Amino acid sequence: MSKPAVALARTQFAPEPPAPLHPVPQFRDFSQPWLDLNDKSVLVTGGTGSFGKHFLKTVIARYKPRRVIVYSRDELKQSDMQLEFPMSQYPFIRYFIGDVRDRDRLDLALRDVDYVVHAAALKQVPAAEYNPFECIRTNVFGAENIVYAALRRNVKKVIALSTDKAANPVNLYGASKLASDKIFVAANNLSGADGTKFAVVRYGNVFGSRGSVVPFFRKLVEDGADSLPITDERMTRFWITLSQGVNFVLSSMEMMRGGEIYVPKIASTTVTDLAKLISPKLPHKIVGIRPGEKLHETMIPADDSHWTVDMQDRYVILASFATAAREAYLARGAVPVPEGFSYSSDSNPEALDVRGLQTLLQMSYA
Repeated sequence: MSKPAVALARTQFAPEPPAPLHPVPQFRDFSQPWLDLNDKSVLVTGGTGSFGKHFLKTVIARYKPRRVIVYSRDELKQSDMQLEFPMSQYPFIRYFIGDVRDRDRLDLALRDVDYVVHAAALKQVPAAEYNPFECIRTNVFGAENIVYAALRRNVKKVIALSTDKAANPVNLYGASKLASDKIFVAANNLSGADGTKFAVVRYGNVFGSRGSVVPFFRKLVEDGADSLPITDERMTRFWITLSQGVNFVLSSMEMMRGGEIYVPKIASTTVTDLAKLISPKLPHKIVGIRPGEKLHETMIPADDSHWTVDMQDRYVILASFATAAREAYLARGAVPVPEGFSYSSDSNPEALDVRGLQTLLQMSYA
């Protein structure tokens, strides 16, 4: 057999390489489509939180806005932010003390505002279970107040941050955010064709944010813990970085037509692998699932598959009344998901192993 023939035979019958145990995740940056905030006025509720601070850094780095209003009720955190972002250096930044429970204060704060990012919420599951009235007043009544103030002040677009816990909720925090999501979607019925547009972004745990499990595990290791507490070895969660989250909000705000719930395509992992990443040597102590906690998280329930379309880097749950919006998304390349489709952390094809988590950790603290 000639040399070319041998080479051809080897090519034809060469075995395929084995498939990787974990698909290589796509760490999308969600930067497109690009929202232009130059010479615009933006208000962020809960602006002193992890998201708000990173949002402010991003806006400062990319744009020359007319105003960025940090709206929150914590004067100490606002004072700390003013040291980091002094008005002498950033004269377009405004710091407003206020609570989303206070509709009159919101009405004043939203004067001449173009865009609102609603990040304020009571987020701790155990605290919400123990203080249900406070959770409802902030997460549900606060959403209503945002809608009324935005309509009154003719804000162009409002986008609210939600959570995976709002899909098929089993705790009060998730139920309150589901109610908030419904309020923002339905608000488009009040604004009319040319009025304020309202939409929602729903994503999972923010990797490394204040109150997340990553700094909690790190603190235990630093304090010399002899084990790391694991609720359940099977537990899985979705993960997103702060940079991805901010980009996702900005790009979703650019494409929104009103009534959408945007869900990013992000990675998920077991909590056990996360603990191994933080400390490979420490043993794990199974402590059991807390009240109101799920084994796995879902961002798109199967019942929402009828209204969901698949885009390149995200899913969009469309309002049932938004027929024109559905046609517009299909025209730009969106594809309807199969009937019965759901998006859950345990069945997510982009599952991370410890090496993938290491990459995500580096991205989070870059």
